[in-house]
Amino acid sequence: MAAGGFCKLPNGTVVVALNLPSPAADGAAGLRFLVLAQNRARALTRLRNLGLRAVYLRGNAAPPTPDEITAVLHHPDGLIWRTAPDNAVSTAPELWRPIRALLRRPPAPPRPQPSAGTVSG
Repeated sequence: MAAGGFCKLPNGTVVVALNLPSPAADGAAGLRFLVLAQNRARALTRLRNLGLRAVYLRGNAAPPTPDEITAVLHHPDGLIWRTAPDNAVSTAPELWRPIRALLRRPPAPPRPQPSAGTVSG
């Protein structure tokens, strides 16, 4: 089950934080998502619309920290992610990334160009 939590802001919006397991089965660290929305249901809907279908928020075990709230408030999309911190002490925290970086498709391989000496036709 994914750990997560939420925090209601003074203006009525909600910041939802979710830790999801890594899609790789090699024991890699999971991902932490932060979503800014009007309510918890809309935040989860935003994630489900991106393809994260089995996302549920049960309880408030891992609410967003004040630094995480600041990060998502200052991002224009209101939806950011990074690898979830593990228990090991790291030298520098990873930066937050926009959701577009996670969903970006790899560039297509270049198409072969006809050589100058051949005539097609």
